[in-house]
Amino acid sequence: MAGRWIEHWDPEDEAFWEAKGERIARRNLAFSVLSEHIGFSIWSLWSVMVLFMGPEYGIDPAGKFFLIATATLVGAVIRVPYTFAVARFGGRNWTVFSALLLLLPTVAAWTVMEPGTSYATFLLVAALTGVGGGNFASSMTNINAFFPLRKKGWALGLNAGGGNIGVPVIQLVALLVIGTAGAAHPRLVLGVYLPLIVVAALCSALWMDNLAPVRNDTGAAKEAIRDGHTWIMALLYIGTFGSFIGYSFAFGLVLQTQFGRTPLQAASLTVIGPLLGSLIRPVGGLLADRFGGARITLGNFLAMAAATGVVIAASLAESLPVFLVGFIALFVLTGLGNGSTYKMIPGIFQNKALARGMTGEAAAAYGRRLSGAAMGFIGAIGAVGGLAINLAFRQSFLTAGTGTAAFVSFLAFYALCSVVTWAVYLRRPAAAPAAALADTGDEPLGAPETEPAYARV
Repeated sequence: MAGRWIEHWDPEDEAFWEAKGERIARRNLAFSVLSEHIGFSIWSLWSVMVLFMGPEYGIDPAGKFFLIATATLVGAVIRVPYTFAVARFGGRNWTVFSALLLLLPTVAAWTVMEPGTSYATFLLVAALTGVGGGNFASSMTNINAFFPLRKKGWALGLNAGGGNIGVPVIQLVALLVIGTAGAAHPRLVLGVYLPLIVVAALCSALWMDNLAPVRNDTGAAKEAIRDGHTWIMALLYIGTFGSFIGYSFAFGLVLQTQFGRTPLQAASLTVIGPLLGSLIRPVGGLLADRFGGARITLGNFLAMAAATGVVIAASLAESLPVFLVGFIALFVLTGLGNGSTYKMIPGIFQNKALARGMTGEAAAAYGRRLSGAAMGFIGAIGAVGGLAINLAFRQSFLTAGTGTAAFVSFLAFYALCSVVTWAVYLRRPAAAPAAALADTGDEPLGAPETEPAYARV
């Protein structure tokens, strides 16, 4: 190792893993979680800033929904370049830089967060927080390279869950500020995070590593984009992570707008759902490791549809307690689904390698290469689901004054995701030999001959 670069890395080699690989991987995972955690907090900054924006700011609920939607959009789009930055600059180097970059939106928010600031300025500053959303893509791509396939569900789930928990943590900080200092002091929230950003960057610089074997591979990116499974998994990730981030950003504003909660009441309720959804994400990865990601994902989408039905009924009946039960159940299920869907990605590409006749390290390397490239695109498109949720809420409240219509559309989407998961990854394939197509090189998506045991991915 020189200059924090590791030249040889083979986590699938059990002797290497037990001798030193696991220790190094776990250390990098710990500080990756810290940096991603702060990134998620800054990305979701405006989900709490809007709670401080009373009538004196002159912004209606639709305008506030658009503010948080702007942050969601930028955070989704920026994930694509962040994915390739790890291989270009090194996982440690990029983590340090991307952590320090969080100072930009935080200082900007400190500068403008007061009545009289123009709406266009608020939009611009909200857009800057999107850099926090990009941290997820680079962090997941980096950690995916550190761990062997048998450990990826747990590792990726823990990495993402630790990051996701940045959403409820900043909401808890906002709750403490509103409860003690009042809703007129949003800069106190920002004051908490400015030193934490510096700490995350410093820890990454001191204790993380770059992996020299991870190199930019435009061929892998192109191959991943052309593979139909990348787009199918992106659709499923819209349903899980898109729901998590969309609901996390919008939950407090929905409670204020539809149920007339005060900022303090909304903040005290908002933190519960994202917290549970974040904590349970590693469990989704563990369940996927044991029972298969596709099976867990299908059951999860069916449960999400049922929970959405409860929310719709509660919305129509104007029952806040039942609404909260259904909505919090949705948060828990999005967390489980996040873990199981992300576990599926490396498994799918590993199985594709086996179906092509690869074995051992060759199959593992192919799986790492393609799954690393695919994760950035899947994460980016999945995050766009959060934008769709915020825009759906905005339109629903504009036209009907409630979020019921938005929830009906979400229910239909979860039903679609259930069907797709079953049809592509769990439906029994026809009894035809995989090698029959391997010789021709023709691999249409979903063809039984090229579909390994995807229920185990």
